[in-house]
Amino acid sequence: MNIGIIGAGHIGGTLTRRLRALGHDVSVANSRGPATLKSLADETGAHAVKVIDAARGKDVVIVTIPEKSIPALPKDLFTGAERGTTVVDTGNYYPQRDGRIAAIEDGITESRWVSQQLSRPVIKAFNNIYAKHLMENGRPRGNPKRIALPVAGDDDEQKAVVMRLVDELGFDPVDAGSLDESWRQQPGTPVYGTDHDAAGVKRALAEASPERPAGFRAQA
Repeated sequence: MNIGIIGAGHIGGTLTRRLRALGHDVSVANSRGPATLKSLADETGAHAVKVIDAARGKDVVIVTIPEKSIPALPKDLFTGAERGTTVVDTGNYYPQRDGRIAAIEDGITESRWVSQQLSRPVIKAFNNIYAKHLMENGRPRGNPKRIALPVAGDDDEQKAVVMRLVDELGFDPVDAGSLDESWRQQPGTPVYGTDHDAAGVKRALAEASPERPAGFRAQA
């Protein structure tokens, strides 16, 4: 697939490396410009591009930047993108880093807020796993040590695209419901930062509480 990745931090860089190793055509962008991504491009064979070009002509676009940076993305980011382009949000809201985002504090799910900012449907995935584990802990299908990852979203076809990618990367995809149910995989929930198998992920999602833990809320 032709995949664009916006953000080259821990998760973005890891996905660039892993997806290129699987043979996907990957374009990667960050806020500082393509020249700053030369070493990653040379290492992986990915294309270092401008942010706007990471969303053009792609089957999948992965947005993996801090929540506070989402509103700063170009307003026309997806203007020229295909209607069927699958957009993946890997982000998490950390008030200590992102500042107070009122809509999220008032109860909207993080990825619903991202979807509103981008004016595009998004699929929530890759937000609950550490980058090192994403890089190193993929296993073949059927391996008893295979980790599972939750995937949430409203479009079943686009969700299926992301779940296939999760499987390719060596993890069992678990359908985590609609985007409005993606609070079950937000920071502070039982599935966050864990390495459960599929049964464990399903159990952790079911045990989640919609109340955001104090450590993941902005100070009053």
